[in-house]
Amino acid sequence: MGITRRNFFKFATITGAAALTPKSSAHAWKSRAPSDPYGCLVDLTRCIGCRKCEQACQEVNGLPAPERSFENLTVLDKKRRPDERAFTVVNRYYSGKIDERDQLIPTFVKMQCMHCQDPACVSACIAGALSKKENGAVHYDVSKCIGCRYCMVACPFEIPAYEYHDPITPRVMKCTFCYERVEKEGKFPGCAQICPVEAITFGKRKTLLGLAKQRIRENPVQYIDHVYGEHEVGGTCWMYISGQPFRKLGFNTLSEKPGQPGFNATLPGEPIPKLAETIQHTFYSYLWSPIVLFGMLSGIMWSFREKGEDESDSDQKGGTE
Repeated sequence: MGITRRNFFKFATITGAAALTPKSSAHAWKSRAPSDPYGCLVDLTRCIGCRKCEQACQEVNGLPAPERSFENLTVLDKKRRPDERAFTVVNRYYSGKIDERDQLIPTFVKMQCMHCQDPACVSACIAGALSKKENGAVHYDVSKCIGCRYCMVACPFEIPAYEYHDPITPRVMKCTFCYERVEKEGKFPGCAQICPVEAITFGKRKTLLGLAKQRIRENPVQYIDHVYGEHEVGGTCWMYISGQPFRKLGFNTLSEKPGQPGFNATLPGEPIPKLAETIQHTFYSYLWSPIVLFGMLSGIMWSFREKGEDESDSDQKGGTE
């Protein structure tokens, strides 16, 4: 009698549970977020959609020139996303608000990598090509990248892009937070430096949070009472304040909160790696767990095979007598 499918799964479940049950609790997940990194605060009530930030980004990072010039604002007629040729884009939204001339009032939204405090892309990268720097940047090291693109799957904002057009040396492409300019040259990110209306403020994250809350507190009619990026996915280094609900402006948002309209259940308030890494640590806290599991399952299969061969031999002998 050979092992049946039902019996195999029965034994696999029992032995798996025994082998993978740790003798003591797994190590608690620990955030690796820098305490007070640099960040940027984007005030959407100030942005005029001039695309100067896109131009500065292209020049600083040596990216290809766009198909349509930065002065051509017809590109705003269609929603765009950052890709391997453009690390940041500006989109135009109409939330339904009307001015004194009965004209729809647009809100312009700059998009780029959010540089999460505990980035899901860094946790997912099996080669260590992505890392969170103390200055706030989520940094990409092309020399370590193996092209698995797990970072693209892990990112809750769907930001990392891939150079599919380059079959020899493709790279993962995203906003660099002007890492070299900030870290080595002491300059502002290109987009923050060029903004003509100071819609982008660069500084320490804690200072920016204080500034954002001050503006909201002093102008409650102008702003909704939420700083986007303070809590989303555990916090991000790029943060936003707005006069319109973020869900109407293309943002993935937190679950609905009483008294705060316009929040969808699409983003957690805790770091994404917290759940994934806790599960990993629970199952693989001890190196011997998967080894023992494999060994026990192999032993069970071997014992059933031996038993089956013995019974087969007995049947053959009985048939010849």
